Amino acid sequence: MKTWDVIVIGAGIIGLSLARELRKRGASVLVVERGEPGRQASHAAGGMLANCGDEIPSVLQPLANASAELYPEFVHELEDESGVHVDLRSYGTLLFAAPGHSVPEMPASNPVNVRELEPALAAEGRTAILLKERSVCPRALTEAALKAAKHRGVDVSSGTEVLSVEVAAGRASGVTTDKTFYPATKVVNCAGAWAGQIAPLAMPTRPIKGQMVCFAMPSRELLKHVVRAPEIYLIPRSDGRLLAGATVEDVGFDKRTVPETIQGLRRAALALLPALENARVLEDWAGLRPGTPDNLPILGTTPVPGYFVATGHFRDGILLAPATARVMALLIEGRTPECDLRPFSVERFGE
Repeated sequence: MKTWDVIVIGAGIIGLSLARELRKRGASVLVVERGEPGRQASHAAGGMLANCGDEIPSVLQPLANASAELYPEFVHELEDESGVHVDLRSYGTLLFAAPGHSVPEMPASNPVNVRELEPALAAEGRTAILLKERSVCPRALTEAALKAAKHRGVDVSSGTEVLSVEVAAGRASGVTTDKTFYPATKVVNCAGAWAGQIAPLAMPTRPIKGQMVCFAMPSRELLKHVVRAPEIYLIPRSDGRLLAGATVEDVGFDKRTVPETIQGLRRAALALLPALENARVLEDWAGLRPGTPDNLPILGTTPVPGYFVATGHFRDGILLAPATARVMALLIEGRTPECDLRPFSVERFGE
């Protein structure tokens, strides 16, 4: 029976990025995915690499900043190895205050004249600052990560649900799926919202639903910057698509879209960008982000030697992928990561 150095459970952007990073370092790796690779939270994400502003908890800021810095080289490598264009955009983000309020001062940000930067926005009486953030197309990114991982020799088993991480002689020995057993000396749980369903440790993750809608912009030049406002965010793509979202709903494993919710997103988008009035709606969807009780990721070792976890990234999985891959690969190798992972230990939740 074939065996691997590391089995990664979950083929979202976190699992695929980690698998590729481990393979770069010489490990043999198998990724086991319950469905189709990259078709859950990664497929549904907006792709804002939002490491600035107050959305990132202070304890997570060092990892977020490190990941944002890694992104250009990360994307360059993925595109080179996969042949997939990822659409990394560096125009920046316009962060809006609520109507009648001012945006607080932030490091590395500047108040801007919105009309000069984005004349199509209906922003009269509102203030905004420009953040040096990037955005990326998550679907292209995940496709590139999958192809790059396979290019490097990572094995992928899809349509296979992991039921449990097996333990022999006091340490992880592989995984049992609904079809077979795969042996390995180390296992990493990157199963996102489903991470808590894998025995023997119940990771405290839960699905947090997000609904989004996608327009075809009348012109690719209609909007260049990502827009983050209290009522909506808008994410332009280089191919002329424009994403608007997203809700945050704690409703279990429910990926259905709600027409009234989608219409609400559309109205909020039109209020800020009236030129979308007659724009065609290309699609709408819902995804399940992996949430945790404190909305921080779970990264590091577990009480079972050889069993690791990298999940619970909530709204920041796309942003945190390159840094998570790096710190977890170092940890799995037995080395000390540059970022302190103690705030993200699974043991913070107790028994």
